Amino acid sequence: MPDAAARVRAPSSALLNITAVVIGLAGLALGAAGAWLVVLGGSWYYLAAGLGLIVAAVLLPRGGGAGLWVYAAVVAFTLAWALWEVGFDWWPLAARGDVFFVIGVFLLMPWVPRALARRKAAGVAPARGFLGVALLAFLAAAVFSWTRDATRIEGTMPAPAAAVAASANAAPAPPKDDWTAYGGNGMGQRYSALDQITPANAGELQEAWHFRTGDVRGQSGDPEETTFEVTPLKIGDKLFLCTPHQSVVALNATTGQQLWRYTPEIRRPLALQHLTCRGLSYDPGSAVRSAPAAASSPSSPSSLPTAGGDCDAKLFMPTADGRVIALDPGSGRPCMRFGGGTGQIDLWKNMPNVKPGSYYSTSPVVVTRSLIIVGGTVLDNVSTKETSGVIRAFDIDTGALVWNWDSGNPDDTAPIAADRMYTANSPNSWSISSVDEALGLVYVPTGNQPPDQWGGKRTAGAERYSSSVVALDLATGRVRWSFQTVHHDLWDYDVPSQPSLIDLRIGSETVPALVQPTKQGELFVLDRRDGKPVVKVHERPAPQGAAAGDHTSLTQPVSELSFDPPALTPADMWGGTVFDQLACRIAFHRLRYEGRFTPPSTEGSLIYPGNFGVFNWGGIAVDPQRQLAFTTPASLAFVSRLIPRADDTALYVQGKNRPNDSLPALNENFGAPFAVQLSAFTSVFGLPCQAPPWGHVAGADLRTGRVVWKHKNGTVRDSSPLPLPFAMGVPSLGGPMMTAGGVAFLSGTLDQFVRAYDVANGKELWRSRLPAGGQATPMSYRGSDGRQFVVVAAGGHGSLGTRTGDHVIAYALPKR
Repeated sequence: MPDAAARVRAPSSALLNITAVVIGLAGLALGAAGAWLVVLGGSWYYLAAGLGLIVAAVLLPRGGGAGLWVYAAVVAFTLAWALWEVGFDWWPLAARGDVFFVIGVFLLMPWVPRALARRKAAGVAPARGFLGVALLAFLAAAVFSWTRDATRIEGTMPAPAAAVAASANAAPAPPKDDWTAYGGNGMGQRYSALDQITPANAGELQEAWHFRTGDVRGQSGDPEETTFEVTPLKIGDKLFLCTPHQSVVALNATTGQQLWRYTPEIRRPLALQHLTCRGLSYDPGSAVRSAPAAASSPSSPSSLPTAGGDCDAKLFMPTADGRVIALDPGSGRPCMRFGGGTGQIDLWKNMPNVKPGSYYSTSPVVVTRSLIIVGGTVLDNVSTKETSGVIRAFDIDTGALVWNWDSGNPDDTAPIAADRMYTANSPNSWSISSVDEALGLVYVPTGNQPPDQWGGKRTAGAERYSSSVVALDLATGRVRWSFQTVHHDLWDYDVPSQPSLIDLRIGSETVPALVQPTKQGELFVLDRRDGKPVVKVHERPAPQGAAAGDHTSLTQPVSELSFDPPALTPADMWGGTVFDQLACRIAFHRLRYEGRFTPPSTEGSLIYPGNFGVFNWGGIAVDPQRQLAFTTPASLAFVSRLIPRADDTALYVQGKNRPNDSLPALNENFGAPFAVQLSAFTSVFGLPCQAPPWGHVAGADLRTGRVVWKHKNGTVRDSSPLPLPFAMGVPSLGGPMMTAGGVAFLSGTLDQFVRAYDVANGKELWRSRLPAGGQATPMSYRGSDGRQFVVVAAGGHGSLGTRTGDHVIAYALPKR
């Protein structure tokens, strides 16, 4: 029978052997994968560290301090290498050292030196001391780096300047008490002239009312996903909004009580990429439109206009089945005089390749004194035989077609004949346009001719007007100027955001400007009279070598005001542990990557920024007094891999994984020589392969083209398996809004919060937990009780996986 000492020693010896096996297996994994990385031309560190762990694993069971000495040397080597490669940056350091640190702490437990000393006493104590010092050094570096942010820019915006002097081309003043269009007004500024909420009192904001629309994901006939992206309108004492399933709801703007609801019958089947409605549009009616001030100032009536007969004022609702419906703001009933007695216009007229769900409008129409101007979504990457991206203007009272701009026939804008068709498969405008009635121009952001990632057969019109801002004459629809943000776009870098119009004081001159955010991170600041850059734009050489049958542009335009993230390097690869970080490095070296504008390829290309964009449809907010932009740049890499097609029918990408036979075969590109696989660049654990932060808020001085401040923004609380509120900086989808009080609001981050910021320096002033994802743009107005309200829609986003819901929430300062 063994004695008591033997019984005590046995478990510790067995545990020591198990520990050595674990360390050895970790070493084998690092060594083997590290050798592969070396063959690919990558860092030698992982191979060396793996060999060190194997040696430590062999020596540990023999007793004494040799195994600890070697393991401590690996820890010290790892710390030195990590600091050399990424500096004092917490999250990259954590990915490189977390496994080593945890095992090291385990090896310092009292039982380990006892077990080692029983086998061989020599050198255990000094080896343990060396390991302790190495771990303490790693801990000190981690603690120091926790307080640092290498991407942070500190600064303070200049104080608000004097009001811009009135001129013939001056922008209309932003609405004071109301929010009359998607972007606040037709200029797309996302700015409220109210100043009741300030940096001094924003922390006192509290929920004023909470409305549930009853429209939730999972209703009968849903496509693959729904998104709640609406920014409501506020006119008089009413708040108007639309829901993903196309209901229009009117609320009392002060109490949130429902006043009426209209739900159109949407024609089925739907085969949409997204079922959503970003917003409505408002026509104040003929009495207000004909007033002398109408040309320069939006209406802010205390009550809805009634002059001119029944349904003189109108709400316009774009639908998911290709219509625009006009509604009476007072009652919610269709305006039957519009559309020849139907209350609606059919956007499918004269369209080629009619397929239900392949054309629809998710964005609100542009409203002018006499016209509504309508764009729409054309499906990406389904086929080369899609419908047209034509832009059309209709009479605001009758719905009669006034002009049509077709990029395939751009000079013929007269209303199309009944027996003709618009150009098939042409660039579309799925986002929101802006208008300057004083200049007589509507500014249209455009997308691509499908497919997005292969452009070997694009038309001359597509090459000229894709991924551009196109200024169309309001009277005729003719092109007055256009500015292309990407030449021969192969990256789905369509222009996603509404142009923001602002009058900038440049020296002694006031310049009517247009600020256009792009997916690739540019803020192009243009003179909106002629499209010439106000902030310099340079044509820079771009990578070459497109897929067979295609080409790339020799140069691409880059603005001096840009949030384009620095090009990725192997050191930027990241993961939850050293193992998936290493896997990401291997993946990085296997992909084609030559910086921004790397062409898609059959071996797979790394696209950074990805087509999620640095900026997306939420756009930016601009302050006409402070002359600044409040922005929300994101940075996520994607992988684009072209799959050669042998025929025009097989499912090369979706195959048996296609979620629903009624949905289009996305990314199959029927009719093109390649299908395309698109995915986020993530580790085996689903984490981004690039190190955080992935999302910021930033302030830019539009007069100088300088980024004044920039802070990482948002936590991974709602994106990680455990609800850990690490402030890593996450992307947002849904735009910001600014106020004259110097406070900005944002709800679109992947964590479920609405936040307030000091626009002068970016400091977070207040946050409130949302019951669902807030992927929409907030808005602000004055209620009948005199308080300034901020309203947020929180219903989630299907593509992002944020929590869904049907919430509309208003916040205000406490009643005094």
